[in-house]
Amino acid sequence: MEALIEVEGLAAALGDPDWVVIDCRFDLLDPEAGAKQYAEAHIPGARHANLDRDLAREPGPEDGRHPLPRPEDFAARLEALGVSNSSVVVAYDEGAGALAARLWWMLRWLGHERVAVLNGGLARWKAAALPLTERPQRCERGSFVPERVNGDWIVSTAELEDRMRTGDLILDARAAARFRGEQEPIDRVAGHVPGAANLPFTECLAGDGRLLPQSELRTLLANATDGRDAGQVITMCGSGVTACHLLLAMNSAGLGDGRLYVGSWSEWIRDPERRIATGDEA
Repeated sequence: MEALIEVEGLAAALGDPDWVVIDCRFDLLDPEAGAKQYAEAHIPGARHANLDRDLAREPGPEDGRHPLPRPEDFAARLEALGVSNSSVVVAYDEGAGALAARLWWMLRWLGHERVAVLNGGLARWKAAALPLTERPQRCERGSFVPERVNGDWIVSTAELEDRMRTGDLILDARAAARFRGEQEPIDRVAGHVPGAANLPFTECLAGDGRLLPQSELRTLLANATDGRDAGQVITMCGSGVTACHLLLAMNSAGLGDGRLYVGSWSEWIRDPERRIATGDEA
């Protein structure tokens, strides 16, 4: 299945019992905002997934803000959302796709390939004057068993520097000002991992909130990674969420699948002995 689906394609599939639509809206500074927005209006048939509770587990003292749940726990959450192994899943958020990309990546992490992100998200859906509803979706529990766990898609803090020494590139999806350490609205320390490069995920978006065309994405990503193969690229951000958007862009550009540093910046800074770079320094 293609990584992206346009609003017209999803509109044509609404009501198909094999399709599961999941609203991933979330605000890091107001964790319940997404659920409130869902209650006010959402795509008909969609159910809501909360980043903190459904797409992450409670962080431990050494974790970043959004560590991955155990595969079996995530599978149980998917079942509660009505997802089965036969389901076609479409994830959306307000528009940019960064939160929806986390669910897209996690499903593929467990071997489920029948998943796509709504290109342009709810903003694009509204712009097309497609229907919305306030009615919560009641669904039967699904039956989901991970087909495989792609453990090699994940890079831990312990192996990050070794991978850089062998030529892998860390690509940080945060805004440039956060990467340079000029501002940090969420984490207690500002800056970036020494040796990392910066590609804000927003640069992968066109003016209408959809991903850039494939040819433009390929050029953008080739320049950002110095032409490395996808397998040599490790994406990160503040907590392993918007980093998934870069992985979505790589996949959509036909470049393959990179790796995710799940702990990201919020885990890197847990240890005060780890080096921190600021400005444009490597």
